[in-house]
Amino acid sequence: MTEPAGEPVLFTEHGSSWWPLLWGPLFAAFGVGVEATTGPVHWLPWFVVGVGIFAGAAVWVSARRKVYLVRLTTGTLTQGRERLDVEKLAAVTDVGTPAGARILGGGWSVPRRTTAIPVRLGDGSVVLAWARDDEGLRDALRRLVEPEAGHVQ
Repeated sequence: MTEPAGEPVLFTEHGSSWWPLLWGPLFAAFGVGVEATTGPVHWLPWFVVGVGIFAGAAVWVSARRKVYLVRLTTGTLTQGRERLDVEKLAAVTDVGTPAGARILGGGWSVPRRTTAIPVRLGDGSVVLAWARDDEGLRDALRRLVEPEAGHVQ
């Protein structure tokens, strides 16, 4: 996902780091090392195993980076694959969580290991944003949406 040029990123969380891509090669290297101490090394099967685990991890990491992305710029709030224009946001402070509030990014509940942040939209409805660093996202949203609350925009 690309942001329009010139929009500073105020907050970001990636859904995953890239380090899980090392699982396959490290497992294969460990297997080669163990096999080398016990007899001949079967290079081709270990290479195939390493590449196979690497490919599976690449698909998994890529999907998590799209589905669990959180990014706030001066123009948009991105939650997973959903984008919401910042101009539609009305309040972050003192917003209750009504039953059945829609979760940004889709899904039945906020992602695991994230905390919901209720946000009131301009039409009066409440949606749930989410982030691992909920205080960081909440503060960034307050500075952007509620400059009169004593925060500098």
